[in-house]
Amino acid sequence: MSSRPHGQPRPYRAGRRAETAAETRAAILEAALRLFLERGYGKVTVGDIARESGTAVPTVYASTGGKASILAHFISEGIGDPIVDQTLSAVNACRDPRETVAVATHGVRVDNEQYFALLQVLNTAAALDETAAETLARANRVYREALAVVAGRLEELGALRAGLTRGRATDILWFFLGHPSWRLYVADCRWSWNETEQWLAQQVSAALLDDGIG
Repeated sequence: MSSRPHGQPRPYRAGRRAETAAETRAAILEAALRLFLERGYGKVTVGDIARESGTAVPTVYASTGGKASILAHFISEGIGDPIVDQTLSAVNACRDPRETVAVATHGVRVDNEQYFALLQVLNTAAALDETAAETLARANRVYREALAVVAGRLEELGALRAGLTRGRATDILWFFLGHPSWRLYVADCRWSWNETEQWLAQQVSAALLDDGIG
């Protein structure tokens, strides 16, 4: 006779259910991302995601919360990418202002390049969906906060142009290194990522650094 208390589920059953739920969620997320990239956010329905992932519409909602929540999940992954902390750590370790700009620009480039297609989806979705617009606003806010760290490091090094505050320097960094600039030069103008990185780093240095910086 089993010593397990009456009505208590077997541990392996609960574990298997959790594993199955995780596998289902992963399949839904993978299918949704594939469809978003292939068709664009606005042309994908929850029904499409369900069919692509081999699940039912209620399962998609129960597992992920729907289209906007799925998109927010992927953006959150991007925000939490280790490249962000790695870049900021490297920036704070720099003692040369131009090297600081180069390191920051390269880290931003890697992040944008890795999530370029997803950011295109998010920008399109933001015009159609209020939740997606809020997700974009949150992503941009975190992005600007990271750029403020770069501006702060340049200020600590005494490298900013006379009269240029940390806040204004952050605005300038956002102008040159924000998502729109990468999209403009890489997608619209067909520049390579290397060309774009080098040119933007030059423009940031010219705009922010004191003329006396070698």
